[in-house]
Amino acid sequence: MIYLASPYSHPDAAVRQERFEAACRAAAELIRQGHVVFSPIAHSHSIAQHGLPVDWGFWERHDQRLLAACDELWVLKLDGWQHSRGVQAEIAIARAAGKPVRFVSDVIGKRFDQETSPCKSV
Repeated sequence: MIYLASPYSHPDAAVRQERFEAACRAAAELIRQGHVVFSPIAHSHSIAQHGLPVDWGFWERHDQRLLAACDELWVLKLDGWQHSRGVQAEIAIARAAGKPVRFVSDVIGKRFDQETSPCKSV
């Protein structure tokens, strides 16, 4: 199963909504391609709108458990992914567990542009 990491937290609700929609589009395309995918943003965005925090500090415990159940981590390279506390933590957790980490661009046609990173910590 692929854990699809992407940035989310931002003070502007419109940016969070855009990131949610991009994560959903990417997850849908991967599922269409036959992959089994879990996207924490696609799962948690609607739930968080019922009075829950939107930051990594709150969701960390949930995401760590779900990442442990996945076989690999794919990072959706949306604007801000390099500075996202959550995405950087997810990368570190996956590498520490020896899981493959891939970096993917937004959907291009019906393919993803992929770069693979070694499993070892950097």
